[in-house]
Amino acid sequence: MISKTMQDALNAQINLEQYSAQLYLAMSAHCDSSSFKGFAHWLRVQAIEETAHAMKLIDFILDRNGKLELQPIGAPPKEFGGVIHVFEKTLDHEKGITGRINSLFELARAEKDHASEITLQWFVSEQVEEESSVGQIVDQLHAVGDQGGGIWYLDSKMGKRNRA
Repeated sequence: MISKTMQDALNAQINLEQYSAQLYLAMSAHCDSSSFKGFAHWLRVQAIEETAHAMKLIDFILDRNGKLELQPIGAPPKEFGGVIHVFEKTLDHEKGITGRINSLFELARAEKDHASEITLQWFVSEQVEEESSVGQIVDQLHAVGDQGGGIWYLDSKMGKRNRA
């Protein structure tokens, strides 16, 4: 059985994962409308991953005989600026998610909730990968700038990302 405290914290994380999916879909549409189809594809795949993360937590709560309590998902911004700004915001967002996952892990540890701790370890590792991947894209975008052939090359490269 999962504690009420842990259940509430995981339900809040589910909401945040779903918000992340909405955010990345909005960013994807923004990139698409600017003819950056590859970056749009990368962000759409990321949105699918965020939904999968939410489902992993939902299944975990239900497997522990907890109660799923879905909350309204906040609307993402409507404007994002250029591609470099989009990915800088993506990196900032992922760093925030990492902080939340780390707090959940610490809560599980404080409650001696080994099942939650083990499940959250996957998310800790996932966040290392997320920040590394997005950080690399940000570095590459800064290197090529937002004009010229380099950004279109990166756009083409981002369009090759496989779905999770």
